Amino acid sequence: QVQLVESGGGSVQAGGSLRLSCVASGNIYSRHSMGWFRQGPGKEREGVAGIYIFQDDKYYADSVKGRFTISQDKAKNTLYLQMNNLKPEDAAMYYCAASAMRVSRVLRTGEYTYWGQGTQVTVSS
Repeated sequence: QVQLVESGGGSVQAGGSLRLSCVASGNIYSRHSMGWFRQGPGKEREGVAGIYIFQDDKYYADSVKGRFTISQDKAKNTLYLQMNNLKPEDAAMYYCAASAMRVSRVLRTGEYTYWGQGTQVTVSS
């Protein structure tokens, strides 16, 4: 079992930045793939950024490439999402997810077993 707790959300103006954190606890060896996902009002949950933990390979949705950066601190069992140049369309609940397997599609929601409760991001224009 893995427990995930997100933090760092908040309200910013367009063009601003936020850094989200996701602290993992429990069986840390149950994390081979991790990702950040978001869900806006009335929208489906979508993958934003993903990472293969051991290889440190990173992947991004086209909508955030060049603006968002996923990273990890293995010593702290923490996953980060640095979000720069935020846009109103980035506003959503952001979730951290983990899988014990090397998933085939790191940005696909169905690949993940463990989910955090989410942290809200609001972007005003």
